[in-house]
Amino acid sequence: MQYTKYYSSPIGILEISASDLYLTHVLFREAQKKPSRQLEETPENSPIIDECIKQFDAYFAGKLKDFDIPMLAQGTDFQRTVWESLKTIPYGKTVSYLELSRRIGNEKAIRAVGTANGCNPLTIILPCHRVIGSDGSLVGYGGDLWRKEWLLRHEGSLPKQEQLELF
Repeated sequence: MQYTKYYSSPIGILEISASDLYLTHVLFREAQKKPSRQLEETPENSPIIDECIKQFDAYFAGKLKDFDIPMLAQGTDFQRTVWESLKTIPYGKTVSYLELSRRIGNEKAIRAVGTANGCNPLTIILPCHRVIGSDGSLVGYGGDLWRKEWLLRHEGSLPKQEQLELF
């Protein structure tokens, strides 16, 4: 069976889907690059989704750095290789698309890595937001760049914005 619930996060509503055994999707409902899926919430409870929501609560409260949920991201072999590599980027750190390409053993695959990153079905959990341009710019996030910036600031990868005094 497939289960779907919606989670109201500080950066928008997340659509969370799972099978009986695995988390399968976490997508921003309102992102500019909308997923082709428009699912209704299922009334049945899912222990996988309940655990995911519990971990999101802790993550957004600053108490969780690594998610520990059984997940199954379906994609091509290349996409799954890129997504597995995302798991190696520590909380509070970033890598460039070039570095991620090197990590999977194909430095020339920068564009393909970017495309695979953009198809990540488990946003935040597979931390594609931690991949940035070689010059440090925030580029290429299917959940909208403002969310990428928010997530990186939340994780301490970018300096906190300070309020300037007007007078």
